[in-house]
Amino acid sequence: MRLDRRTALAAIGATPLVAGAGRAHSLPPGDLLAQDLRVEGVAEPAGLDLLRPRFSWGLAARDPSARGLVQRGFELIGGTDRARVAAGQGARWAGSPAAGGQTLVVPTADLALDSHRRYWWAVRVFDAAGRPGAWSAPAAFLTGVLELARWPDRWIAAEPDPVLPPHRQGQASPAMVPARPLPILRRPLRLASPPRRAVLSVCGLGQYRLAINGQAVGHAALTPGWTNYRRRALYDTHDVTALLHAGDNVLALMLGNGMYNVEAKEGRYTKFLDSFGRPKAILAMTIEHADGRIEHIASDGQWRWREGPIRFSSIYGGEDWDARLVPPAWMEPGYDDRDWQPVVAVPGPGGMLRAGLVPPVVAARTLEPVAITAVAPDVLLVDFGVNFAGRPRLMIEAPAGATLTILPGETLDEQGRVSQRSFNAGPGNRVAFTHVSTGSGVEAFEPLFSYHGFRWLELRGLLRAAIHAVEGVVLHADLARVGRFQADDPLLNAIHGLIDQAVTSNMVSVLTDCPHREKLGWLEQTYLNAPTVLYNRDAAPLYDKLVHDIAEAQQADGMVPGIAPEYVAFQDEQGQDQVWRNSPEWGAAAVLAPWAAYRFCGDATVLVAAWPAAQRYCAYLAQRARDGIVDFGMGDWYDVGPNDPGEAQLTSRALVGTATYIACLQTMAKIAARIGAVADYAALAVQVTQHFNARFLDPATGRYERGSQTAQAMPLALGLVPQAQRAAALDRLIAAIRREGNGVTAGDIGYRYVLEALAAAGRDDVILAMLRVRDRPGYALQLARGATALTEAWDANPTKSLNHFMLGHAEDWFYRRLGGLDIDHARGGDAALRLAPQMPADIPAAEVSYRLREGVLSCAWRREAGHLAVTVSVPPGRQARLVLPGLPASDWREQGLAPARVPGVLGFAREEAGQAITLGSGHYRWTARDAG
Repeated sequence: MRLDRRTALAAIGATPLVAGAGRAHSLPPGDLLAQDLRVEGVAEPAGLDLLRPRFSWGLAARDPSARGLVQRGFELIGGTDRARVAAGQGARWAGSPAAGGQTLVVPTADLALDSHRRYWWAVRVFDAAGRPGAWSAPAAFLTGVLELARWPDRWIAAEPDPVLPPHRQGQASPAMVPARPLPILRRPLRLASPPRRAVLSVCGLGQYRLAINGQAVGHAALTPGWTNYRRRALYDTHDVTALLHAGDNVLALMLGNGMYNVEAKEGRYTKFLDSFGRPKAILAMTIEHADGRIEHIASDGQWRWREGPIRFSSIYGGEDWDARLVPPAWMEPGYDDRDWQPVVAVPGPGGMLRAGLVPPVVAARTLEPVAITAVAPDVLLVDFGVNFAGRPRLMIEAPAGATLTILPGETLDEQGRVSQRSFNAGPGNRVAFTHVSTGSGVEAFEPLFSYHGFRWLELRGLLRAAIHAVEGVVLHADLARVGRFQADDPLLNAIHGLIDQAVTSNMVSVLTDCPHREKLGWLEQTYLNAPTVLYNRDAAPLYDKLVHDIAEAQQADGMVPGIAPEYVAFQDEQGQDQVWRNSPEWGAAAVLAPWAAYRFCGDATVLVAAWPAAQRYCAYLAQRARDGIVDFGMGDWYDVGPNDPGEAQLTSRALVGTATYIACLQTMAKIAARIGAVADYAALAVQVTQHFNARFLDPATGRYERGSQTAQAMPLALGLVPQAQRAAALDRLIAAIRREGNGVTAGDIGYRYVLEALAAAGRDDVILAMLRVRDRPGYALQLARGATALTEAWDANPTKSLNHFMLGHAEDWFYRRLGGLDIDHARGGDAALRLAPQMPADIPAAEVSYRLREGVLSCAWRREAGHLAVTVSVPPGRQARLVLPGLPASDWREQGLAPARVPGVLGFAREEAGQAITLGSGHYRWTARDAG
C-alpha cells in the first residue's frame, strides 16, 4: 500500500484539515485555549516549502485550577492579513467543533501558498461541552521557494570545481584537496524607494555568512545544516525588508568550507579529506516595491569576488585569519570593487534544494575564564572550567603582522600545557585558530566557519597586555529545553549535568559523537540515547532530518553505514568495508531511531518517512544472517575488558548483532501496525529468537554465552528469554554486576539494555549502586577524575574523547524511573503517559517535568516527617496513569479525599506494578504515610 503523511496521521487519529470558513458561536466561553502554535514542529518557521505542512498547538486552561479538560474539536484559519486572522476572520482553512482531541493536523490538499510570503494562522479549540475558546494569538510562517523555477539555473563561485581523481569517499589524498583562501563576494543593489516586502532564500556551501548593508542576516553561527550534498542541500529564508533602504544597497557574502570541502594543510588535524566542490552559493530574492511591482534578485553575473581574510578554514583543523586582508567597509554601499573579479556560474553539487527547518546552530551563551595563567613570557593558559563546544572570542591590540595562535584542548599535559591527544591531534597535526593583526588598535577575533570542543585555550605569540578580553562562545543547535530533572542527591544531579553537557555539546544539524575528533553522525546513539536527547531537548525536527540522512546514506544493497551523512566511507585499500562502516548496531538506527522519536512525540509522520529505508535494511540483515545469526560489525563497542577499549571484548558480536536484528524485527512489526502497512515481521522475529536462544542460551543455568553484563541484559530487555529461564538470567546479570563491585563493563550498546533489564525487574537498587560506585568504571569515577562532560571511556581515559555522549543512558532512568515520567505513545490512549516514580528510601526527593505538545507533564515527590507527597500535573487534553509504589492506591489521599472521590480521577486500571489511577488534566497533590 502507498503510505503518505495523511495516512500516517489518520492512523494515529489526527484530523486532516478541510477547506472552509469558521462559523460563529453564541455559546459561553470554553474552558480551553490554544497556544504555542507550530508548523512542522517549529515556532514561526522561515522558509517553509511544503504545501501540506503539519500544524500543531498546545492547550491552556482558562481556569488554571480546572481538571479533566478535553478538547472536542478545533477550528484553524489562516491568511496573509494578520488583523483579519486575529479577529477570527481568516477563511483559508478550518476544522470543525467535533473534529476530536488531536492537536496535530495536516491538510488533505495542497494549500494555495506563494513563495516568499508571510502567512498568519490561528486556532480556537472546543471543550467537552462544545464551547469554543478565544482565538489564539496569530502565529506566522514565512514560505521559502515553492517553485523550482524561482531558483537561478546556476550557482556562483570564485572558480570552477576541480575534477578529482577517482578515490574512496573521504579518502582523498592531500594533493587532491590543497587548502585555499576563502572568497568573499558582494553585489550592489539600487532601490528607488524602501521596499514593501523583501524576502530572500540562500544556500552557501559549505557554510556562509550573509550581510546586507553591513548588517548580519539571521543569527545562525553555522549554516546550512550538514547533508549529503549530492542528494540534498538546505537553504535558509529571511525577511530582509528592514535591512534595505532607498538608494544604494549591497549584499555581502562570505563562504566557508564546513563538511562540504575538507581540505588538507600540512601540520593541521583532519578526520578525513574530500570535497563536493569549491565554495559556492545560490540566492533568490523577491522584492515587492511600494508601487506593487515585483523584482527578483538572484545569484547572477552582477556579483564580484576576491580572496578574503580567511586563509585556511577546516571544520576539523581550525581557522587562520589575516585581518590585514579585510577590505575596509566592503560590506557597505559605496565601496569600490572594480578591482574584484566577476564570479563564474557553476553547477550545484547535485542535491535538491530544501528548506533547512532544523533549528540552526547558534551562539547560545558566552563563558568567562575561571583562570588565566602565564606559563611562558608570551604564552597564556585560559581555563573556562568546563568542557564545551564552541570557539574563542578575543579582543586584542598588537602591532601589524603580529600573530596570535590559539590551541584548544580538553586536558593538559605533564608540563601544564594544552594537550590535544584526546582528539588525536598534537604538534604535528594540531588544531589551531590564528589571527594576524592589522596594528590599527583593538581588534576582535572569532573564527567564523569552524568550532571545537575544549576547556582550555593556550594563547601563543602575544604578551598578556595585548589580550584585552577572552571569552568562550558556546555553540549548539537551537533546540529548546523541554525537560527538567532535579533530585535531593548531589551525585545524581552531577551525573545528570555530566550527561547533559555532552548532549548539548554534540547538538548541531546532526547528533555528533564528539565535537572535535569526529564531528560525525554516528548512528547507534540516535536510538540508544534517544531518551537522553528527547527528555531534555525538543529534538523532533532533528529526528525528521535524521530519517532523510539515513535514507540518503543507504547503499544499493540496503546496507546503512555507521554514520549519516556518510562523509567518509571506512573501507580498506581493497575497498572492503571495515567494522566502523558496517555494523548492525549502527545500521539499526534506520528502524529504531524513528520509532524512538515516535514513542516520545506521537507523530507517525516520521515512521512513514522511515519505512522504505527500514524495510530495505531489514532485508539486508536477513540476507547477511546465517541460520538467523548476524555475525559482523563492532558489537558492544567500548566495553570494559582486559584490553584497551574498542571492539567488543566480553560479548561476541554475533550475540549483540543478532539481538539487534531481533529488535529491528520486533519494532518493524509495531511500525507496520501503526501506519497500516502489511508485513509479517513478528513471525520472523519469533523464528530468529529461537535461533538466538539455541545458539547462546544455556537453559540449565540461564546464562547467555559467557554471562557478561551485555550478554545477560540484551535478551532480558528485548523479551527473548524463555519464561522458565527469566529469573535465572536476571540473577546472572546481577551477579555479573556484583562481581565488578557494581562497576560497569557493558559498553556503548549493552549499557542501555542493562538499565532496561534491571528497571523492568524492579531492581532499581542495583542501578543506584552502579551509579554511586566511585572506584570502578562508571559515571562517579568520571566525576572523581575531574570530568565536566561525559567521557568516551568509562574510566575517563585522558587519551580518549572527554566530551562524548554515547554512554549517557542513565538519563532515561533519571526521568522515567526515579522521576516517574514514563512516556510512550506506542501504548496509546491513557496508557501513553504514566506517572510512576520509584522512591528509594535513601533519596529524600526528586522532581521532573517534560513539555509535551499539549503542555507540561510533571511529577515531584518528597519523603518528609514520616509522610510521602507526590505532586503531579497533566496538561489539558491529556490523561495519565498514576502508579504510586509501596502502598495500595486506597492508602493515598488527595486533599483528604480517597482516590475514588477525587475530582479529575477518571478510573482505575490494573498494572503489573500495581493499581493505576487514571487522571484527567490538572494539578494534584497526593499524600500517604511513609511505609518505607
